[in-house]
Amino acid sequence: EPASHPVGTGVGAAMGGAAAGAAVGTVAGPLGTIVGTIVGCVAGAYAGKAVAEAIDPTVESEYWMSQYQNRPYFKPSVEYEEYESAYRAGWESYSADAKWESVEPKAKKKWEENWESEGGAPSMTWEEAKLASRDAYDRIHAQRSSKSINNA
Repeated sequence: EPASHPVGTGVGAAMGGAAAGAAVGTVAGPLGTIVGTIVGCVAGAYAGKAVAEAIDPTVESEYWMSQYQNRPYFKPSVEYEEYESAYRAGWESYSADAKWESVEPKAKKKWEENWESEGGAPSMTWEEAKLASRDAYDRIHAQRSSKSINNA
């Protein structure tokens, strides 16, 4: 979500996990409370990590708005909003353990749903839009891959 802070979100998730763990553990007495708190902290930390690693649609949209005209598939007759829908479908379909080929049907469906929900019709076909969608998917994949390498 725009303006949310990933660290704050992670801390909130960890604190919520600790509170939930403590509440569940209280049923088993003082020792259960301690064990529940520890388990809750671990679960909350993992949840916080996942939230902190979420894709920021504001950042992605701003990036693509500044870059789309430089891409090899760019057509001057197509407005950014057309491309933005395809980019959004790509980043929203991202999965760390999947290659583009396996998520392309999901991205196509998201692209179609984006247009249906906006009440319009795209001026480009999926064959044209998928180039932008894959571009966005590949950008997220490259970012995640470089983070994995740097954290190793």
